[in-house]
Formats: sequence, C-alpha cells, structure tokens
Amino acid sequence: MSFFQMPTPVAARRVFLGRSGGLVLSGAAVALLAGKDALAAQHGSKTGDIQILNTALGAELEAIAAYQVGAESKLLDKPVLDLALTFQGQHKEHADLLAKTVLKLGGKAAAAKSDYHFPVDQLKTQADVLKFAAQLEQGAVSAYLGAVPLFGNRDLAKAAASILGDEAMHWAVLRQALGMPPVPTAFMS
Repeated sequence: MSFFQMPTPVAARRVFLGRSGGLVLSGAAVALLAGKDALAAQHGSKTGDIQILNTALGAELEAIAAYQVGAESKLLDKPVLDLALTFQGQHKEHADLLAKTVLKLGGKAAAAKSDYHFPVDQLKTQADVLKFAAQLEQGAVSAYLGAVPLFGNRDLAKAAASILGDEAMHWAVLRQALGMPPVPTAFMS
C-alpha cells in the first residue's frame, strides 16, 4: 500500500487493533473488535460507529485509571503532578463525550474495569511514571489514527481526530519532560 492509498475498512480495523499493542486498549477492548469480520461489513453503520466509540471509551477509561495510579504514586513532583491531573481531566472529558455519544446513538457505553493490571511494581521514580504515561499516550495516538477513517459518520471522525490531536500533545509534552525530542518523526504511524 502506498503512503497516500487509503486502506480498506478491514485493513484499517486490523491496523487500529494492531497499533494499540496493549498499551492503550485492554484485552476486553481489543476483543470487542478482534476477528469481527461482520463488523467490517458494518463499516459506516451506526453499530460499527458505536463499537469504535466504545473501544475508544475503554481506552480513555484506562488512561484515567493510569493517571490516577501516577497521581497516587507519590513519585511526582508538584508541577508534574499538576500536569498529570490536567491530562487525566482531559481524558475524563473525552470519556464523557464518548459515553454520551454512544448513548445518543442508542448503544450502551463501556464501563471502567475494576483492575487494569498496570505495572505498578515497575514504577519506582518520576521518570518511570512519565515513561509509562508516554507509552499510553503514544498508543492512544496510534489507536485514534487508525480509528478516524473507520467511522461512517464523518462528524464522529472529526471528533475523534480532535481527540487524536490532544493525545499527540500529551505524548509530546511527556517526551519533552523525559528529555526526549517531543516530536520524534515527521509522520505518525
């Protein structure tokens, strides 16, 4: 496939699932879409859009929980803690919008899991927490990038693209805080 060629709906869904790599989408969220050839046939349908929204909602709920782990770790200096709580608040706004949209479309919104099995034992320094958050944000960027072309409703695609931009900014800020180049490449994949 060339750089400018749009993937088929089935290929795009596979890319969407594969990009998450478990960093953002939990096993349950991936299971929602994995192997659902019938879902590919629903590309552009309200049901397909609801499933994509619920997958994104699951990822946002996971991010909220992850930032809570970071906030409660006692490893973050005050300015970094404030930033983490700001990012968590933005993920809450994303989740709220996604849940309301699912309900508006007649679906049932995904719920937060009781346990996400985060690698808490590996979080020993502020840098560890920042790396963990950066990985989650990078996964979110890739997941939204894969999801945007899958929506049948173009207004939903625009909303997802807006969230994608926010996730990319989160990732860039976290990379900068870690002393890494904030924008590692000219193109996202």
